[in-house]
Amino acid sequence: MNFQEVVENARGCIGTYCKACNECNGKACRNQIPGPGAKGVGDTAIRNYDKWKEVRIQMDTLTENKAVDTSLELFGKTFKYPFFAGPVGAVNLHYGDKYDDMAYNNILVSACADAGIAAFTGDGTNPEVMKAATAAIKAKDGAGIPTVKPWNADTVHEKMELVKDAGAFAVAMDVDAAGLPFLKNMTPPAGSKSVEELKAIIEDAGLPFIVKGVMTVKGALKAKEAGAAAIVVSNHGGRVLDQCPATAEVLSQIADAVGDSVKILVDGGIRSGADVFKALAMGADGVLIARPFVTAVYGGAEEGVQAYVDKIGAELADTMAMCGAYSLDEIIKDMVLA
Repeated sequence: MNFQEVVENARGCIGTYCKACNECNGKACRNQIPGPGAKGVGDTAIRNYDKWKEVRIQMDTLTENKAVDTSLELFGKTFKYPFFAGPVGAVNLHYGDKYDDMAYNNILVSACADAGIAAFTGDGTNPEVMKAATAAIKAKDGAGIPTVKPWNADTVHEKMELVKDAGAFAVAMDVDAAGLPFLKNMTPPAGSKSVEELKAIIEDAGLPFIVKGVMTVKGALKAKEAGAAAIVVSNHGGRVLDQCPATAEVLSQIADAVGDSVKILVDGGIRSGADVFKALAMGADGVLIARPFVTAVYGGAEEGVQAYVDKIGAELADTMAMCGAYSLDEIIKDMVLA
């Protein structure tokens, strides 16, 4: 099964909101929540996609012909590729009732680990979502990254106990989820975190901690101050605030500011191995891809995930070879025009 076949299969079972486009660009589903769309007119999701396409690659084949090594080491783990499946929640609401979050994460975590990468798992108001996600990660010897929503302190602590029991090699919090409607007006309050609050959460976690949802140098410095081991440059896929810049527009300046002290990941509209290459050249250590992995699971379960990983991995290796970069460390800024 190739990924085009996976996409065609997904169209028959992915619900009414997502169109399972050949390449997910945010245009067919703009302004649709429920669904994979965004608040407002969907401007930010579309801009994420478009801005990666404006970055151009500098080809150079006057180099020694060698084997390409796409592997990434992160927090003591070695992965086949520098990309990960991003966290997605409420899949039955947004993408159709073929799967609920528990079944989706069971497939995704296992398939990603078998393909040589790792999955970030989602979180939700139903406590069973995090329980099932961490159980799936535990079953794969900790090869996954639970992503905890910015709940109140007691709820976060309860979820961190599940994370620790799973033996996860790292944990994340998508602080940009503070803009999601279901986090509004909760009792006790959930949402934005101060540096002091985040620092306490990171200390309680006791694991390499990834702060997802950083879009400014100021925010990156705050995450560093709180003790983050990594950040994800992310605007939550454009879902939480219209009129934001694209992640491609802010990545380089954030990487310049903190890239020597924290790991830099980025998401938002990355849809090809060439896009992964661009992100690494602009300062990222790795990337997250979310919506296409939903299509992969709905269209082919474990086989669909493998097909998608193979597709993106092959595109990345080809781009590296055509630019004379035979390892990730050899991908440098002057290999792209941004």
